[in-house]
Amino acid sequence: MSGNKELPAPSGPYLDSGALPADFYAFEELLSDAEREKIETVRAFLRTKAAPIVDDYWSRAEFPFQLVEGFGGLGLLNFADPDSSESKPGNLFAGFLALELGHADASLATFFGVHSGLAMGTIISCGSEEQKRRWLPAMSRFEKIGAFALTEPHGGSDVAGGLLTTARRDGDGWILDGSKRWIGNATFADLVVVWARDVETKHVLGFVVEKDTPGFTATKIENKMALRIVQNADIVLDNCRVPEANRLQNANSFKDTAEILRRTRSGVAWQSVGVMFGAYEIALEYSKVREQFGRPIGSFQLVQDLLVKMLGNATASCGMVTRLAQLQDAGVYRDEQSALAKAYCTVRMRESVGWARELLAGNGIVLDYQVGRFVADAEALYSYEGTREIQTLIVGRAVTGGLSAFVR
Repeated sequence: MSGNKELPAPSGPYLDSGALPADFYAFEELLSDAEREKIETVRAFLRTKAAPIVDDYWSRAEFPFQLVEGFGGLGLLNFADPDSSESKPGNLFAGFLALELGHADASLATFFGVHSGLAMGTIISCGSEEQKRRWLPAMSRFEKIGAFALTEPHGGSDVAGGLLTTARRDGDGWILDGSKRWIGNATFADLVVVWARDVETKHVLGFVVEKDTPGFTATKIENKMALRIVQNADIVLDNCRVPEANRLQNANSFKDTAEILRRTRSGVAWQSVGVMFGAYEIALEYSKVREQFGRPIGSFQLVQDLLVKMLGNATASCGMVTRLAQLQDAGVYRDEQSALAKAYCTVRMRESVGWARELLAGNGIVLDYQVGRFVADAEALYSYEGTREIQTLIVGRAVTGGLSAFVR
């Protein structure tokens, strides 16, 4: 840093002002006053409690369990309690919540999305009333944490037809056998939604496997280069017996599984916008204090070009997911619209975090300056919840009037 004023300690993607600098078109103003107030509460929690510690936990690949109670105290999932009088928030609010989490840290956004969108979302959509009352109240308060086990070691994009985990009816229960991989939250989850194929009917069924069930083991995946805070696991189900009461009563085919993924896919697009927001704001702040040739690098044309390209990507992507949320709230959105958002936003995210790293030069690969974390985590968001290639084929089939390019 020779020839420069001493750089301040990196403060992360939060600046002093309330509004996010990357929200150049003020999309957040589309929320109601009450919704914006809730988002600001979440922002304050992430700024004061999460931002100071995420780099340390990311470096050690450990989860900051001290934040879980704080998440519960925010009351974000109270609506899921069957006895709650709160109504379910709209998709636009849910989107901005995912953005805010991604803006702080992609791992925390993933933890929240797995627990609320995948695990709780499955129970809400596929559980009986008794099952909802049994599990959702504690989950809504973050007293019990959920995970979602679909992906398998030898299958990814072909999971619809290639699901190998089996479920065999045995008296008043079921025997599950098989293995799962990349299951977020699974090392510490109290409840894991497991998808398995009925050996008799060949239908895909959903089960809730509770912590410490005999025959269920979850082993942490080590040496990840991305989302290091997320505790992904390899799961083995070996003669794992679950009662009929734990079979999700309304999960009777892969169509039910796909409906959950269709909804959560848009959440990943929102998270990607948040990652762009976070990386852009770090780069913007850095450009104002880093000096070369006796002046802030933000005064150079090529640096401003990088900033504007990042801002353009973030703004275009935010516009896309905002409109998608409006279509979801109106009940008229289609699967291919979620697929396009996931594909487009993650590509733009990957591009933008690279530009942020470029702007920070060598400091961009030092964790102290945080951009490197965003760069690494972007690689995971780019792939999970359906690769760009698969999303492209979903959209391509739609725009060509049903001409499928999927390999069979």
